[in-house]
Amino acid sequence: MATIEDQIKEVEDEIQRTPYNKATQHHIGKLKAKLARLKDEAQKRLSARGGGAPGYAVKKSGHATVAIVGFPSVGKSTLLNQITDAESPVASYAFTTLDVIPGVMYQNGAQIQILDMPGLIRGASKGRGRGREVISVARGSDLIMLMVDVFEANIEVLVDELSQSGIRLNQHPPDVVISKKSRGGVEVNPTVKLTRMNKEMIADMLREFGYINADIVVRGDITEDQLVDVLAGNRVYVPAFIVINKVDLVTDEYLKNVKARMKGWQVVAVSAEKGVGLDKLRDTIYDELNFIRIYLKPQGKDADMAEPLITRQGAKVETVCEAIHRDFRKRFRYANVWGPSAKFPGQTVGLSHGLLDGDILTLVLKR
Repeated sequence: MATIEDQIKEVEDEIQRTPYNKATQHHIGKLKAKLARLKDEAQKRLSARGGGAPGYAVKKSGHATVAIVGFPSVGKSTLLNQITDAESPVASYAFTTLDVIPGVMYQNGAQIQILDMPGLIRGASKGRGRGREVISVARGSDLIMLMVDVFEANIEVLVDELSQSGIRLNQHPPDVVISKKSRGGVEVNPTVKLTRMNKEMIADMLREFGYINADIVVRGDITEDQLVDVLAGNRVYVPAFIVINKVDLVTDEYLKNVKARMKGWQVVAVSAEKGVGLDKLRDTIYDELNFIRIYLKPQGKDADMAEPLITRQGAKVETVCEAIHRDFRKRFRYANVWGPSAKFPGQTVGLSHGLLDGDILTLVLKR
C-alpha cells in the first residue's frame, strides 16, 4: 500500500506533467485540492509522532515584529546592528547567524522588534538549513523584509520558499466562507460573477478535500490556488518589501537595472555597512506597519501630546482599552473622541468605534 508520501509525490508528478489550459483546469484544481489534503494529513501525522522540528524560541515584544529574510551573507546582521540596539555577530562567511537575534528599533514613538534570522536557502520549505524553523518565525511576524545582495538580487527563490510554506506576501485572504452541514451535498453560492472557476469545479474541489455536505459562500472572483489556500486553512498573509544591500559598490545605472527586475515591489536600496539609505528604510518599516498614534486625554485634563499610544490601523476603542489594562474593557462606560474619526469634537462613542491616526481619546470607566 502506498505511503502518504508516495501519494503526495504521485499527485505532484501528475500536476507537473499535465499542461494547464481551459480543458485541464478542472482536473488540475481537483488535484491541487487533493494534494493540499494529503499534505495536511502528513503534517498532522508528523506532529502526532512528535516529529516536528523544534522552532526558534522568540518572545515577541514592542508594537510589531519584523523578520529579515534573506540568503546567507547578504548583510542581515550588519543591518540589524545599524538600525536597532542589538549586537548580532557579523562575519564575511555564510551562516554566521545560527539563531534568531532580536533587536528593537525606535521610530516615531513606536518600538519595533527586528529579527535577524539564519540565511534561507533553496529547499528551506522542505527543511534544508533549518529552513522550517526559520520560516516558522517569519510566519509569526507582522512584516517581512526580503533582503538581497545587489549582485545576487534573486528574490524569486525567497518568495517561492515562503509560498511553499504557506506564507502569502502582499495578499489578502480570499473572501470565502465554508460551513459544514449534515445533509444536502455541496452547494456553492457566489455573490459575484465567477470568471476563473465555475460552481461545479468549486464543488468538486471541496469534495476532493473531504467535504461531503457543505455550503460555500464566495465573495470574490477566486482562482483554484486561492480556494486551495482556504481549504488548507493554514495560510498566513504578511506584508513585505525588498531591501537591496551593498548599493555603495555599484553604479546608479546598475542599481536602476536591478530595481527594474523587481517591478511591482516596494524597494529600498541601502548600504548597511556604510549607513546609506537607513533613514528611508526606517521610515518604510514604520509606514508598512500601518501604525496610528492615539493621544490619551484623562477626564478634565489636557491630552498627552508628547507620548501617544501606538497601535495599528483598524484599531477600535476596545483595542486601546486592552492595550492599557485588561480590566479597562470590563469597566468601560463610554469614550469621547476628538480628531479625524470624530463627527464632531468630543463625540461620545462605544467600544466598537474605529480610530484614526491623530485621534485624541478620553476613556470613562466604571468606578
